[in-house]
Amino acid sequence: MQAILGSGGAIGIDLAKELKKYSDKIRLVSRNPKKVNEDDELFSGNLTDHTLVENALKGVEVAYLTVGLQYRTKVWQKEWPLIIRNVISACKKHKTKLVFFDNVYMYNPQKISPMTEETEVLPSSEKGKVRAEIARIILDEIKTGKLHALIARSADFYGPGIKNSVFNETVVKNLIAGKKANWFCSVNFKHSFTYTPDAAKATALLGNTGDAYGQVWHLPTAPPLTGKEWIEIVSKELGVKPGIQVAPKFVIKIAGLVNPLMKEFVEMIYQYDRDYDFDSSKFETVFGISPTPVKEAVKQTVAAFLPK
Repeated sequence: MQAILGSGGAIGIDLAKELKKYSDKIRLVSRNPKKVNEDDELFSGNLTDHTLVENALKGVEVAYLTVGLQYRTKVWQKEWPLIIRNVISACKKHKTKLVFFDNVYMYNPQKISPMTEETEVLPSSEKGKVRAEIARIILDEIKTGKLHALIARSADFYGPGIKNSVFNETVVKNLIAGKKANWFCSVNFKHSFTYTPDAAKATALLGNTGDAYGQVWHLPTAPPLTGKEWIEIVSKELGVKPGIQVAPKFVIKIAGLVNPLMKEFVEMIYQYDRDYDFDSSKFETVFGISPTPVKEAVKQTVAAFLPK
């Protein structure tokens, strides 16, 4: 039995499909879980509930924590510590291996080109501080020998059908709708995006590879392109002109005064005002697996959002 905690997250659907290669029993845990495979076992509840998490991990060999919380600092500060404590406690009790699907918010903003598994952890944002603390807790537990776990990190992501992808929302959907693609700060800086089917395939592989545990892994991600290049590739796939609308840093800050989502985004602007280069060479070298070429990944992503 393998379980996905937060099965409605960014890679939940793709991960559930991939896990069938390794286990005939998949348990999906979330507030409102929905079957991906015909024989998936559904387990409904909130991961902040200690008893629920304990029950959800009974008989589970590997648990994948992929939950995506509401994009608000206060929510992260309140719920992430509860969730991580609950999951670690349950994993230790049931001798369940843990795979934590992470992002890169904890890295030093001055050292994100390139980012490797060894990049300095020194977050500038409040959300980054939460993620850094979660990672520290997991790594400290691993050192005690009482928790068998690994951390799988993704860059910003995109892919077919993903609802909470900035790239999908501001570039792909806008161009499909005949609007200009939106970008932040400057289209001249390079930016990495992880293709979610690649992330799911790699996360499942890591979770079922004994030697992968006890480490941090960057999931396979194609070399970064500039914002302009990303928009041009999507435009070419759609056969439209690459219209671009750039929101300068000061505009984002002003918007943050009145728009709740922009307010939450202000502290993350640094990811767009410099090169953001996510290096996944460790994974690619060890497993001999390369990320899907950008043009093919964009083709599949665009196709998923076109009117049927």
